[in-house]
Amino acid sequence: MRNKRLKRRGQWKPRGMQSTIMIVFSGISISIMLTLGIVMYVRFSVSTRQETIRSTQMLMEQAGENLEDYLVSMRQISDAVYYNVIKENDFSSSDNDIQRGMNLLYTANRDNLKSIAVYNSYGSLMAAEPVASQKEDPNVTKQDWYVQARAEMENMHFSTPHIQNLFEDDTFRYYWVISLSRVVELTNHGESQTGVLLVDMDYSGIARMMKQINTSNNGQYYYLCDSNGQIIYHMRQIQISNGIFQENSRTAASYKDGVYEETFEGERRKVIVNTISYTGWKLVGVIPDSAFTYGMFDIRYFIIMVMLLMALMLGVINRVVSLRISSPILKLNDSVMEYEAGEQPEIYIGGSREIRHLGESIQRSYEQIDTLMRKIVLEQNERRKSELDALQSQINPHFLYNALDSITWMVEGERNDEAVFMISQLARLFRISLSKGRTVIRMQDELQHAKSYLNIQKIRYKNRFSFVFDVEKSIEACCTVKLILQPLLENAINYGVVGMDDCGEIRVAGRQEDGKIRLSVIDNGIGMSKEEVEFLLTDSSRVHKHGSGVGLVNVNHRIQILFGKEYGLQVESEPDEGTTVSILMPAIPFTEENRKILEQGPLYWKEEMADAGGRKFVPAGTVNRGSKDEE
Repeated sequence: MRNKRLKRRGQWKPRGMQSTIMIVFSGISISIMLTLGIVMYVRFSVSTRQETIRSTQMLMEQAGENLEDYLVSMRQISDAVYYNVIKENDFSSSDNDIQRGMNLLYTANRDNLKSIAVYNSYGSLMAAEPVASQKEDPNVTKQDWYVQARAEMENMHFSTPHIQNLFEDDTFRYYWVISLSRVVELTNHGESQTGVLLVDMDYSGIARMMKQINTSNNGQYYYLCDSNGQIIYHMRQIQISNGIFQENSRTAASYKDGVYEETFEGERRKVIVNTISYTGWKLVGVIPDSAFTYGMFDIRYFIIMVMLLMALMLGVINRVVSLRISSPILKLNDSVMEYEAGEQPEIYIGGSREIRHLGESIQRSYEQIDTLMRKIVLEQNERRKSELDALQSQINPHFLYNALDSITWMVEGERNDEAVFMISQLARLFRISLSKGRTVIRMQDELQHAKSYLNIQKIRYKNRFSFVFDVEKSIEACCTVKLILQPLLENAINYGVVGMDDCGEIRVAGRQEDGKIRLSVIDNGIGMSKEEVEFLLTDSSRVHKHGSGVGLVNVNHRIQILFGKEYGLQVESEPDEGTTVSILMPAIPFTEENRKILEQGPLYWKEEMADAGGRKFVPAGTVNRGSKDEE
């Protein structure tokens, strides 16, 4: 309805069929192209990433095998010196068999060795090759290789790279070495004692192996560290020693063999670890994320060009298809719009078989719409009235029986004044209950009905509770649903205060808040738990023990049938603190016209209120209250 008014004023223009088809087709095409492009790029990226990791692992395996072969050869040299030279000879003999044996092994492996030396348990040099003068008091027992060998006698120990500083060199050239040390058993003057065998390996051999695999220019590199994370080889070893560059070697040393993802100094990277046998050294390969995208620029360019070409082709196809589909539909739409504008044109029937059938159906449907709408409105109104009548007819006659019994024993006890008062209150109560068959009554009458009901119940229960009404005068002239307070009061009496000894109190409060009325029934009775409160408005079987049978569910349903789902009951209760049941409904002044509108249902009266700009439903307090209080 709003769209129709805006269309007539020229303030609203719906998007054309052709544009819609083109937008939909273009959206689908772009989505497909983007999805295809992303999938292709992701597949290429994942494939490239996996291939990079796989090739790195293969390279590291080969490098690891070369390092292991090199270290095994050093172990074999150490074993040969120990078992074939040291253990077979006595250091006190003068034939120099030990020196000759060490010289023979050194000469055969001089490309990979720098020196071989044997020290006793006091750190004194027993033999060395090549023959050289030891520096004055090098304090061998403080050297790391010596300490490690003595600490764990059963193992061989590989040190980190260091400068060989034990012997004098006339050329003043000092070499980087890696020391292989072990505890050995010496024989001197026929007595057995322990010593340390030192084999200094040339560090340049390991450096050459590592340089051979550090040839990548995409940021990928490899380094070697021991089991404690001490760097053995790194392409930036000088920067690391000077504190210019940092490496996460300690963390890498704790990894087992495999592939790991880590973030170091804000950079995400893959770390591949391979352990070198016999030493516990870790060969570590580092692949930064930038290395995975290196070389992907050509693939990106290719994918972008393919997507642009597909977009151009799909654009032309979308244009042709949208014109063929939209042309007859647009003609049909134009004739329908003329019909809606109040004219009586012929509905366009043309185009494909489906469009012709649609035009014929629209023309037939327009002829039936008015009749069907009137019939539907009439049926809906009748259904609402039937529902309200059914709900209001659920009043339990037990209350009437109990009231008549009370009047009977009052008459038999010659309490005529009380009996007269009881009869008058009962008559007033049923007069309001009938209300000429109306569903919507004045709030003033509903409050009087509640007062009459409480007067009857107070006499019946021999003044075991009291009640008070605290209602703003302005809301008495408003509309309300008939018989909504009595079930709330009945529950307050039966569930709340009837079991109390002359201290029960019921208060009926009424306030107007922001164009709405809030009626509350408040008692100081035993209250309820949160679990019971949750079921009050959803489980009608829980409120039929002592009450009228209408219950809170009935009242809530009746209010929502007339005013809509945003109105109804709200329950608040605490054990031993009492219960508050509130009714929320719109503040609509009572007039005969408003009563008839309200009884037709929430959709009808809300539409009437919108069309009238709210003039028919001025908030209570700004109009005359109407009839006189009948209390």
